[in-house]
Parts: sequence; C-alpha cells; structure tokens
Amino acid sequence: MEKRIALVTGGCGDIGTAICQEFCRRGAIVVAADRLDKDKALLWQSQQKKLGFEIELAFMNVTQYESCANMAKDVETRVGPVDILVNAAGTICDVTFAKMTQQQWNQVVHTDLDSMFNVTRQFINGMIARGYGRIINISSVNAKKGQFGQTNYASAKSGVYGFTKSLALEVARKGVTVNAISPGYVDSRMVNTIPAPIRKKIIESIPIGRLAKPEEIAWAIAFLASEKSGFLTGSNLSDNGGIHMG
Repeated sequence: MEKRIALVTGGCGDIGTAICQEFCRRGAIVVAADRLDKDKALLWQSQQKKLGFEIELAFMNVTQYESCANMAKDVETRVGPVDILVNAAGTICDVTFAKMTQQQWNQVVHTDLDSMFNVTRQFINGMIARGYGRIINISSVNAKKGQFGQTNYASAKSGVYGFTKSLALEVARKGVTVNAISPGYVDSRMVNTIPAPIRKKIIESIPIGRLAKPEEIAWAIAFLASEKSGFLTGSNLSDNGGIHMG
C-alpha cells in the first residue's frame, strides 16, 4: 500500500478513523472525507497528528452527487488520483416499518446506498484508465439476516451487495477489484446509542461474547485493499463474531 492514495468516506467516524490509521501504518497517503463542519474536522485532524497519523481532509455530503464531484476534483488536485476507495459513510434511523416516515426511509437509503453511486462514480474511470484500483464497500450483518426496526437500513445495506458484485464484474479485467465487508456490532458511537439493556442482549447473542473493536474491522478492510488481494473481487467478508453464519 506504500504511497497509494486512499480515500475513506465517513473517515472521521469511529470505524473511519481506525481505517485511516491502519492505512497510514501501511504507508498509504490517506484522505478522510466527511461532512463534519470544518472546525470539528480540523480538531480531529490535529488529534490524529498528535498520535502520529498524517491525514488529509476532504469535505462532502455523500447524499449529493455534485458535492461528491467537487470533493473528488479537490482531492485529485491537492493530493492526487485515488487508488483505494473505502465507502464507509453510513447512518441508521431505527423504527418499525409501520411507524416509519418517508424522511426516515430516505435519510438512510440516501446515505447508505445512494452514496455508493455518488462517490464511486467520481473515481471509477480514473482507476480503469490507470489499470489499478481497490474499492471496499461497508455493508452489515443485518443486510444478510435482517433486523427488527431496520427495514430501511437492511434494505440499503443489502443493495450494497448487488452494487459490489455487479461493479466487480464490470471492472474485473481492468485491474480494479470491488469487495464488501459486513461487520457485526462494533464498539462505536452508533452502537452505543442503543439502549443499554438491548445492547447487553446483543452482546450476549454474539458467540465470541463481545463487540468488535474498530481496529479489527479496519484490519480486514486493509486486507481487501492490499495489492496482494488482486485475485479477490466480488466477495463479501463477514466479520461479525459468529452472530450470523448463513
């Protein structure tokens, strides 16, 4: 991964931060792309620098195509052409379908699924032209097994599978691989918004007996992004502690 340029959407989040750090350790030039306001992003960047991680910033809204296009132009001008793309931006808005509003549906689908097109479309032609690329899309264990109150989230993350496999077929002979990873429950701010009693039941249901660490998910993503993973494409890596093995 030495000197490869890697862009991570949702890069300032818990999992995104771990991915950026892991890529830095492997010698990549890393860009964290996020929708945080500039002051918060700069504070995050400063904190990472103190830890020894030099990470570039880029700003966009993954639900808006033009915003993603402007971000891509900025990154390619300031940093260079992107070799590795990790689509890690995501959100949840849990509610039973009978009570779900259109806004709650759209919020999740636009962020978790439309972003696949809005971001990836900006970089795919460059990867094809250069004959090299690694694209890793973050799905979810709940896309495979379903989850109460997550028809919006599970639908969007299931769509990530179809996106991954279809794009992988289109670019397989171009030196570009496209893979997905489906984490289980990760020790992150998103999971920690779940009420404690429910979170306790979730942890008890995980065969390994704990939540994943963000750095464990980051390591798996770095594996998919490595140059030695060139024969691995169109796959989905389940990284869920054994909570679903179907």
